[in-house]
Amino acid sequence: MELFCLLFFFKKKLLFFYSYVNLHPMIKDDIPKEENEPKNFLKIPKVGDIIEGKIIGTGKASVFVDLGIFGAGIIYGREFYESRDKIKSLEKGSVIFAKVIELENEDNYVELSLNQAGRELSWDALKTKKENDELSVVKIIGANKGGLLTELFGVTAFIPVSQLSAQNYPKVEGGDNQKILKALQKFVGKEMEVKIFDLDQKENKLILSEKAKKDEGMALILEGYKPGDVIEGEITGIVDFGAFVKFGDENIEGLIHISELDWRLVKSPSEVVKVGEKVKLKIVSIDKNKVSLSLKALKKDPWDNIDKKYKKGDIVKGKIIKLNVFGAFVQLSSDFQGLCHVSEFGNFKKMEKEIEEEKDYKFEIISIEPNEHRIGLKYVS
Repeated sequence: MELFCLLFFFKKKLLFFYSYVNLHPMIKDDIPKEENEPKNFLKIPKVGDIIEGKIIGTGKASVFVDLGIFGAGIIYGREFYESRDKIKSLEKGSVIFAKVIELENEDNYVELSLNQAGRELSWDALKTKKENDELSVVKIIGANKGGLLTELFGVTAFIPVSQLSAQNYPKVEGGDNQKILKALQKFVGKEMEVKIFDLDQKENKLILSEKAKKDEGMALILEGYKPGDVIEGEITGIVDFGAFVKFGDENIEGLIHISELDWRLVKSPSEVVKVGEKVKLKIVSIDKNKVSLSLKALKKDPWDNIDKKYKKGDIVKGKIIKLNVFGAFVQLSSDFQGLCHVSEFGNFKKMEKEIEEEKDYKFEIISIEPNEHRIGLKYVS
């Protein structure tokens, strides 16, 4: 082995001399540089470049690489151990791509990294994928409450819950983290078709999107719909912020935001709809393949006739349905809620001492704004 390394060392020196003579022709002052450069001019590698070579030998913890006219390269030390699994599959004569980490070490070799080159090439391939808006098939290897874990070209990647298709979105009412995690874990071991949503090599961040792959086809399907259309659909899932609905022959999924479920204040969507229920809805908007729906738009607005039920100065009885920093939300009837502002009590702590949720109290109506769907209240007792 020592004889092999010695012969290889002399070969490196001869090749280096040859490359220097051929790659650095004398340049006269009166002749432009580009006219002196040979047509097959080769770029001399520098630290950070990816270079091609051929494996010509191995040691106990090193690999020797023939770099042609650029001499001899070596992968050893930490770089060898980081790539040892990959090196095991390589044979003498195998062509590899490696990253130059030192042009000439103390043993006169070009020091190389197989591992770093792999990462560089992986990120280059990922950038090309994103630029071309290409689809990729990945295998899900893990899950957490925020989304799914996978890898693409050997780079660890993440698919956030927000980037899952409506079909695979974890429709968990109450937002319970353990239930969300359980719903996501069913994808582990399965394949998913995705697009690259965002990437940052410096931050080692790769974000993928499953729902993006459906956008192109969905845009064509949605051309048959417009805001204002009345449709029939089926409730497919309930979450804290609303309910998912499947409609049309193409099984399009849209969302009814919690504020569009009913004219009254809704604490939980399950108060109004149930999974599997058939409902009539109105399309509120279609924005970038996102369909927003409304259930309350097809219901009679009770505020149109509020003057027949309530007047300013009336003393009314209502149940406290929610306390927050703005004040107390009060259920006056099945159709109407009012707000008793926190300033009526002085501050939030004083309000908490005076009133409690789910209990009835008397209030005076101090303002009615039908267009804004607002009733202002003053605490009486």
